[in-house]
Amino acid sequence: MARVPAAAVAAGGLVGGYGVARWTRKRPLGGVALAAAGAVAARQWHQDAGPKAAAGLSAAYVAAFAGSHPLAKKVGAWPAVFTVAAGVALASWTVTRRSS
Repeated sequence: MARVPAAAVAAGGLVGGYGVARWTRKRPLGGVALAAAGAVAARQWHQDAGPKAAAGLSAAYVAAFAGSHPLAKKVGAWPAVFTVAAGVALASWTVTRRSS
């Protein structure tokens, strides 16, 4: 079975977490989706690039989530979420591509 790339998992976790929180009106449920995707991505980062890369990319994932909030005040919620998701996906792809 083909594995979904960690870059897609991480980006999907940011977009999906926000979508779940928004559409269910239950922020903790969005947080569960965000955390679950982050855990899956972190495991893949660890397997693909090692513990230091996994720690750095996990920190970038959390920073992207936090950074989307002030960015949303400037550009809107969805554009902010898509922007940070793209940034995390690019970082993930760049780091894991080097280790392959």
